[in-house]
Amino acid sequence: MSTRTVAAVDLGAGSGRVMRAVVGSGRLELAEVARFDNVPVAAGGTLHWDVLRLFRGVLEGLRAAGEGLDSVGIDSWAVDYGLLDGDGALLGNPVHYRDRRTDGVMEKVFARVPADELYAATGVQFQPFNTLFQLAAAAGTAQFAAARRMLLMPDLLCYWLTGEQGTEVTNASTTQLLDARTRRWRLDLMRRLDLAPGLFPPLRDPGASAGPMLPAVAERAGLAGPVPVTVVASHDTASAVAGVPARGERFAFISCGTWSLVGVELAGPVLTPESRAVNFTNEAGVDGTVRFLRNVAGLWLLDESLRHWRAGGRSVDAAALLREAAAEPALRAVVDASAPEFLPPGDMPARIAAACRRLGQPAPETPAQTVRCVLDSLALAHRAAIDDARRLSGRDVDVVHIVGGGAGNELLCQLTADACGLPVDAGPVEATALGNVLIQARALGAAGGDLAALRGLVRATQPIRRHAPAGDPAVWGAARARLGAPAG
Repeated sequence: MSTRTVAAVDLGAGSGRVMRAVVGSGRLELAEVARFDNVPVAAGGTLHWDVLRLFRGVLEGLRAAGEGLDSVGIDSWAVDYGLLDGDGALLGNPVHYRDRRTDGVMEKVFARVPADELYAATGVQFQPFNTLFQLAAAAGTAQFAAARRMLLMPDLLCYWLTGEQGTEVTNASTTQLLDARTRRWRLDLMRRLDLAPGLFPPLRDPGASAGPMLPAVAERAGLAGPVPVTVVASHDTASAVAGVPARGERFAFISCGTWSLVGVELAGPVLTPESRAVNFTNEAGVDGTVRFLRNVAGLWLLDESLRHWRAGGRSVDAAALLREAAAEPALRAVVDASAPEFLPPGDMPARIAAACRRLGQPAPETPAQTVRCVLDSLALAHRAAIDDARRLSGRDVDVVHIVGGGAGNELLCQLTADACGLPVDAGPVEATALGNVLIQARALGAAGGDLAALRGLVRATQPIRRHAPAGDPAVWGAARARLGAPAG
């Protein structure tokens, strides 16, 4: 088996980075070579992504990755997109999913395609920022009337690298316009919602070629061509789950970053009314798998609290604050971490305190108490999602894998183990980049053929910490009842 060197471009809602990796038989080495901010910009009453700055960061990151790259692959967050005119030019900065333009739009869409019918076709949970609802919010604007193509964020950046347009299937599955069973565009839904089918490019699978990097682009990135660009599992959660170091099928995953994506991996979708009622989603995964999961507000609540305190002039050491939070009483106060009131940016601690008071609980008075409330609430949400995933799918779970940034938060990992009554294997933190890298390496013949082999390479080469459950899980059920949910 040959050894190959690839670059993974991994774009998150707060920052992007470029990772250089060397992959071969029993070898998986990953190093961050560049990191850059991903800062949204509010203009004209709309919150946008600064996509040109983001693309510049990608090119500078690839320059830092250096010569000798056998492939480049890009993953990012889901649902957001750019619109192109008939000449292939971007019509405007993509709108941020936290913008308020989709308020009330879901109900208008449901008046044309009922919610139960939409879920039975696409299997996607209803979130106000889903691509479908963003497109419905854009309908009627001059920009949308001029649009001839829609490209999801990683596909837009791939297009600028290669000049080739396409939509990667794992990310397409989050648009609410992809058939959950066939993995093909639902042209009938598009027509019923006055969306031109030609707006949506052909679908591409992970491992396909996105084309060679354009010579002028390669030159700007300091790379000697030709440089292949490989389609990876471009939804970052799909890449992260590909990088989960699981053995067999009896596992739950939590890809924990700004969001916690909590669920199980299945061979096919679960499209029952019960699944829709608890807002579970069926997202396409690598090699025909389905990520049956729920979106839970993840470290966004913690990160936004830290940002608010620092913006107010308070000196906050995150590591020290986590140690203080660990010493606070458990489950003193919990909130529904995914409540809509916590979605926008702003004074998160005040909103958390107000929610505690509405629930008849003591409101946090110190940063440490706020952090403990956030982490207890996230662990409780993890437990609820895993319980629902097991019940709805019939999949037994013996272990929970936490990957992504949250895997480095030892308190959250331990609380999740306690809440679920299951061992938690934490790591790798870089699961998304690893999943990106492994799909490229497999396409180049430098990694094993099936998903189990790819995960075996992760297990053999990456650090993983086990957190054994402690205490009585029943106390977590009682805390869940405070939120008006069954104790479970």
